[in-house]
Amino acid sequence: MPKNSLLNISKFVAPEVIFGLGALSQVGESAARLGIKKAFLVSDQGVMEAGWVEKALAFLKEVGIGSYVWYGLTTNPKDCEVAEGAGHYLASGCDGIVAVGGGSPIDVAKAIAILATNGGQIKDYEGVNKISSPLPPMVMVSSTGGSGADVSQFSMIVEKQRQVKMAIISKSLIPDIAIVDPSLLQTKSARLTAATGVDALSHAIEAYVSLAATPLTDVHALAAIRLISANLRESVACRTNLEAKSAMAMASLQAGLAFSNAILGATHAMTHQVDGLLDLHHGETNGILLPYVMEFNMISCGEKFVNIAEAMGVQTTGLGKWKAAERGIAAVRRLFRDIGIPERLSQVGMKEEHIQKLSLNALKDACLVTNPRDCSADEIEDLYRRAL
Repeated sequence: MPKNSLLNISKFVAPEVIFGLGALSQVGESAARLGIKKAFLVSDQGVMEAGWVEKALAFLKEVGIGSYVWYGLTTNPKDCEVAEGAGHYLASGCDGIVAVGGGSPIDVAKAIAILATNGGQIKDYEGVNKISSPLPPMVMVSSTGGSGADVSQFSMIVEKQRQVKMAIISKSLIPDIAIVDPSLLQTKSARLTAATGVDALSHAIEAYVSLAATPLTDVHALAAIRLISANLRESVACRTNLEAKSAMAMASLQAGLAFSNAILGATHAMTHQVDGLLDLHHGETNGILLPYVMEFNMISCGEKFVNIAEAMGVQTTGLGKWKAAERGIAAVRRLFRDIGIPERLSQVGMKEEHIQKLSLNALKDACLVTNPRDCSADEIEDLYRRAL
């Protein structure tokens, strides 16, 4: 073998995926195949009010699986909420976890699984590959079409004391089964549809230019960019547009597979800090920062930025590499403007006085490692200021 051949070895990991309209009906059968007798079902208030938890419980009951429902979490889930959930899990007699919801319930479900079998505090697992004992079987049902948490090896949890959104990364966190039912996207508000769609686009773009990208992740990332560019506006405009919802559900799935394996970049490293401090919606923060980070990263991989532009629907024939790349970034900005994403961090409560602390924290974020261009603290500060 060539001397450096090991440098070209990569892994692509994914759960079993069940996709399609009505796929929620498979939740009971899926849990049964994993040997679950009593499921700890994690969700949130909004998903419960939409009726999806009730439907999931009925499908579990059909196959004789008992359940315990817990939904004590917030939009940016906190370490104290995870600890509370783990206590409920251990006291409930459950032997497996089912999550029905967006990124927050799924991230919390994974974190509860960690503490249930590995003990300690969730902050002990911040970073990469800190989990040593196997987790309970997990079935994740996505309801937002954006986070990709249902197929990823990530769990994002805020540590309240530091006001930092921790990235916990481990292949142990990849669910056994992911159920993606586009029907569930019909009960989201336009604002949440926009924000989660932006999150998916951020995943796809950052995964595509990541230092850890591979041909397998590139295929999924570019496909997700094409789908989002063509369908996100329509999905925001109409709750009942099942064609657009199905396309966005697939885009979220493909973007999730891409970033789970290629990791992310400076946008997410910076967004995690803002969300941890101000408790904002992750997708909206990504939408503000992504174009600025794209401008910063462009010189590191110009050809990939041309491909992003083409996936966004930009006609690049006759354009030079840098002009085509710039038009791709402009297309991203135009999409975000069309769907009502805030354009400045000052609009969502961030102030100049926050920048230094957030920049130092972003330097420690695991996602920065795979950003295609090196970032110093001063450069991150400059990006925050440009977006302010």
